[in-house]
Amino acid sequence: MDCIFCQIVAGKVPSEILYQDEEVIAFRDINPQAPTHLIIIPKRHIPSFAHLSEAESPLIGHMVNIANQLAKGEGISGSGYRLAMNCGEEGGQLVPHLHLHLLGGRRLSDKLG
Repeated sequence: MDCIFCQIVAGKVPSEILYQDEEVIAFRDINPQAPTHLIIIPKRHIPSFAHLSEAESPLIGHMVNIANQLAKGEGISGSGYRLAMNCGEEGGQLVPHLHLHLLGGRRLSDKLG
């Protein structure tokens, strides 16, 4: 239980929770890289994309749908936003718990690396 995201799900680490249902939870990133930087995670611990089974693939669609709803709520759906998922340490994944970044509120770099 030393996964920070699992601790947020369990209510042991305070976070500004913006959405939750039985499968996912969404909150503001504590180290934002854009004016709007939200994190959407499954409540169940899944270390990364590499650990998803085919049966779990609908979870990714659900996470994207929630991100789209949150983008509307944050007022950035019209101007544009970025959804990003990193996989593994070399892919830039800092927390080993599957998560989706929603970034927006300013022009984001065109570069991907």
